[in-house]
Amino acid sequence: MSTSPEEHRATQTSLYGAPVDALAAEMRALLGLDDRGVAGVIGVSAPMFADVRAGRRSRIGNPVATLRLQMLRDLCRHLREGRASADDVPLALEQIRVATAPAPAGPEPVTSDPFALTDDQLREAARVVRRHVAPTPARRWPLLEAATGVETWVKHENHCPTGAFKVRGGLLFVDRLLASGHRPAGLITATRGNHGQSVAYAGAAGGLPVTVVVPEGNSPDKNEAMAGYGARLVVAGHDFQAAREHAAELAERDGLLFVPSFAPDLVTGVATYAAELHAAVPGLDVVYVPVGLGSGICANLAVRDLLGLDCEVVGVVAERAPAYALSFEAGEPVASAAADTLVDGVACRVPDPEAVRLVNAGAARIVRVSEEQAQAAMTLMYRATHNLAEPAGSLALAGLLADDRRDPAHTRVAVVHTGGNCDLEVLAAAAGLGPGAGLDVGARS
Repeated sequence: MSTSPEEHRATQTSLYGAPVDALAAEMRALLGLDDRGVAGVIGVSAPMFADVRAGRRSRIGNPVATLRLQMLRDLCRHLREGRASADDVPLALEQIRVATAPAPAGPEPVTSDPFALTDDQLREAARVVRRHVAPTPARRWPLLEAATGVETWVKHENHCPTGAFKVRGGLLFVDRLLASGHRPAGLITATRGNHGQSVAYAGAAGGLPVTVVVPEGNSPDKNEAMAGYGARLVVAGHDFQAAREHAAELAERDGLLFVPSFAPDLVTGVATYAAELHAAVPGLDVVYVPVGLGSGICANLAVRDLLGLDCEVVGVVAERAPAYALSFEAGEPVASAAADTLVDGVACRVPDPEAVRLVNAGAARIVRVSEEQAQAAMTLMYRATHNLAEPAGSLALAGLLADDRRDPAHTRVAVVHTGGNCDLEVLAAAAGLGPGAGLDVGARS
């Protein structure tokens, strides 16, 4: 079953604040622009814009074109509210055409896929990210390898400034936003924690106010951390998807730029850790990556393909948040009825269609792990490395331990420790599984 126009338009609402057909109708009425005129202002082909407008695809893709569309939307709002007049429109349109053009950075291959990665893009992302994030270590731990039975490298993204990998994507997103010449009134996003901390941290670094919407019952420690980075916190909705929908409504109401949890700049920023990993540990057979909305696994796939490596990338999900496993099995996006899991960092109910496309095309498999397996992996990670893992941060290790389809010849393995932002109560519950957390730390057969 293919994705319907209604589903594409729902994705557009989360990305642009409203379906593109609604935005286009308003631009025709207020700005006198037909579809070809809008396409010309934002800098995409008319057929591509027509496909997005008709709901045949979700995204514009090009980040500069996306920013220009948002500026057109803002101009329409200013006209409705009386903050601009019809006399302002010709000059405003010309400014939008040129204001968001990025500075020339030398020749770069043109790709039709906004998520395809080039050498130049990766180098530029690393330059931006390293202003704030030093390369994180990749290490082997003897006690961990006693449990896994294979050479096991841990990529310690818990050593990032916010305690999680997401900050890399947020920094690149904000840097490119400001470099484009567009400075919105503020940023808004929805999160269970690490993405929100990333946007809050990057927004503060770029001088942009940030609003973060979290669901009810969200991690108190993560909420406090986001507030600590200067974000305004809004609590709304029973789960991440509901919070995300509320954030999109606030973005439209308050004139804020919605920052999705999955977008090309976010994936490219996160790709810097995957590049660090392969530079530090050549010849990996398998990399295990937790899957929330998909930026981590898609970044690993992009780097693997850019470098031409013969390395499996295996996604790991919580069995109580199986949307990406279901989508992998079905070959198309499949939402789960619920995402009620203690592994809050991957509590995704509605997968991103573009992420599903990339994962289904490039991942070796998706492993599901139980709540108990995630807790046991948290305990093992702490006992073996004395690095604290939040539930999602332990998921790659849990996936390695649970993966009964791993080729026995694949003995050089990496697990991505995505974050260490764990509430004390969650840690205590995991440790309460008992001595050894049910794990035999002897050699694994």
